[in-house]
Amino acid sequence: MAKLRIGVVSPEREIWAGEADMVIAKTVDGEIGIMPNHAPVLGVLVEGGVLRIRRGDGDDIVAAVHGGFISVANNDVSVLAETAELGSEVDVAAARDALQRALASVEADNENAEAQIEAKRARARLRAAGEEV
Repeated sequence: MAKLRIGVVSPEREIWAGEADMVIAKTVDGEIGIMPNHAPVLGVLVEGGVLRIRRGDGDDIVAAVHGGFISVANNDVSVLAETAELGSEVDVAAARDALQRALASVEADNENAEAQIEAKRARARLRAAGEEV
């Protein structure tokens, strides 16, 4: 069976590269699942989304992805994120603290767009780490 060749990068570094059976990402148009031989597509990733890379060996990769693009063509999947972090790299305590600070800022000023984005990012980081949010 065909495999997907996947690369996940941000401006700072390559986050992950390898082969997999499926990629699931959240775009501005909704969640998209990519399997081998998928039609070419270009999507805009949402702020504070979770990227799931399904591998046949059960060793799935999960990452918090904040903005960017996903491109699919000829079984090549490129995820070009503004920022991204593997779930295994997330400092859960720091992410929970960031979420609490952002929620307090939003509660104090519901129009605080920056705090709302920070809350989305913190939630995505916690979900990528396997935490309940």
